[in-house]
Amino acid sequence: MQRIILKKGKEKAVRQLHPWVFSGAIEKISGKPQNGEVVEVADFQENFLAYGFYNAQSRVAVRLLSWDENQAIDAAWWRKRIQQAVAARRHLLETQQTNTCRLIFSEADFLPGLIVDKYADFLSVQVLSSGMEQFKSVWLDELQQLLQPKGIFDRSDANARSHEGMEASSGVLLGEAPPDFIQVMENGIQYEVNIAEGQKSGFYCDQRDNRKKVAAHVKGKKVLDCFCYSGGFTLNALAAGAAEVISVDSSALAIETLQRNLKANGFKKIKHQAIQSDVNKQLRVFKEEGEKFDLIVLDPPKYAPSRSALDKAARAYKDLNRLAMGLLNEGGLLATYSCSGAVDIDTFKQILAWAALDAGKEVQFLDQYCQPEDHPVRASFPEGEYLKGLLCRVI
Repeated sequence: MQRIILKKGKEKAVRQLHPWVFSGAIEKISGKPQNGEVVEVADFQENFLAYGFYNAQSRVAVRLLSWDENQAIDAAWWRKRIQQAVAARRHLLETQQTNTCRLIFSEADFLPGLIVDKYADFLSVQVLSSGMEQFKSVWLDELQQLLQPKGIFDRSDANARSHEGMEASSGVLLGEAPPDFIQVMENGIQYEVNIAEGQKSGFYCDQRDNRKKVAAHVKGKKVLDCFCYSGGFTLNALAAGAAEVISVDSSALAIETLQRNLKANGFKKIKHQAIQSDVNKQLRVFKEEGEKFDLIVLDPPKYAPSRSALDKAARAYKDLNRLAMGLLNEGGLLATYSCSGAVDIDTFKQILAWAALDAGKEVQFLDQYCQPEDHPVRASFPEGEYLKGLLCRVI
């Protein structure tokens, strides 16, 4: 096996089980490993540290797999990892209320660069590392044997693949092609998911718990759901007795899917309006029209893909939340989220404090939200904790 030798002092993170080795930490490379090849990582004295995937084109040059020198990274190793990840989620799917969740969450499940989501009888996968691409036949076969899905669909069109020197990939990997809309259920609410064309892998299961928690506050209230996508917060609010819900998203497909989901759940006589528009623009329209709401949900896309974008993202989050605060009735609630890993919860709270100051408001933090258990966070990989949210009372 070919070997990566680290610079003196750069072995500390590896010994602490962090799964990434950056290119700048490498002193020399023994041999000529190919992208995606499993290599041995050693300290500056050439003592074994770990095994991992190598990629010469990525800033993360090695994605670590195992710290056990005696453990072969073979088919049995891959199958065991897949089995462990799936077994940890089985209880989430044992009721009649939910048949969709994330089965594999990349580094968090010791499978760097592999994401697998279950949508009823279909699986949607994202392969974001060259190493996972190399071992695709093994983990695909194990997923097929374990779960017997009707089909496994590739949604590896994320920008992350370009960092690994890979082109986007999309299409059927095994079994049947998914229908245009797959019917799934989450917490007793039905959704129609478009795997092939929807955002990310088709649906955002990472807000499953938070949708239910926010819905506990909506009875009899006028609710605004911003960046509604296929209507997760909207549908939960309607099911929980909201008096009126307005949903806003810039995507025509999102609004179309939302309308299908409203129909699937029988929400025909409930007061609801869907608006296809840029959210920031629409918030300003609401202000001009004198609209007021009792509860507003803000679930925007990732504003800070990296730490270098943090300052720009902070300004965007502040402006968005400032606009929303100005549309709330006295004592109204704001459920606001960030899915940017570079924005930690303390930074997010500070951004909201700045937004409140600019809006001439005061904010009380009532609850704090995070990603659910099928999106676990490794203690050695805090970067995996990307989703955070706050329930605020705005005064």
